[in-house]
Amino acid sequence: MASPSEDFHAFFERHHVELSRLAYLLLGGDGGREGADDLAADALVAIWHRWNRMTEAERPLAYARGVVANLARSQIRARMRERRRIALFSAGQAEQTEGPDVPAVLDVRAALARLPYRKRACVVLRHAFDLSERDTARTLGISVGTVKSQTSRGLAEMQRLLSRTEVRAEEAGGAPEMLRALSAGPLQHRGG
Repeated sequence: MASPSEDFHAFFERHHVELSRLAYLLLGGDGGREGADDLAADALVAIWHRWNRMTEAERPLAYARGVVANLARSQIRARMRERRRIALFSAGQAEQTEGPDVPAVLDVRAALARLPYRKRACVVLRHAFDLSERDTARTLGISVGTVKSQTSRGLAEMQRLLSRTEVRAEEAGGAPEMLRALSAGPLQHRGG
């Protein structure tokens, strides 16, 4: 029989990359891959402290996704508070975006980042991670009906935002298809 440490290590090896991608997409690419890896690591530390409960959980991966989603929400709120403080003391500088050179992906990421957190989380979990409505609801601690409405509204809002850009949602294959492409993780910059 494996020790709790060995069980956790196996869980970590199996799911760290997926949890990091989830964090990256929920954070809207803000903070880059390193920030997403840090958030996933923080989630795994929290899980380790509750490992006894995790081993008894019916769906440990869903629980882990929920921890990542909650940490991402907290981080987004903290960043928003910090940005408000900075705006009070400075004349607002243009943010530099870090991302791939693929315009369609950048447009989808920008549209995704403009969605309110719950809509973004539902869209990402449903379409980038192909979770069912039930699994998404469990992960976020909301009802299936809320997942349905937030996903539908989020996709409609993304379509509207994408229709304003040069790359139309239809030309990009639609928001859900672009989100599935994003699920492979952040793209590398050219020459790096």
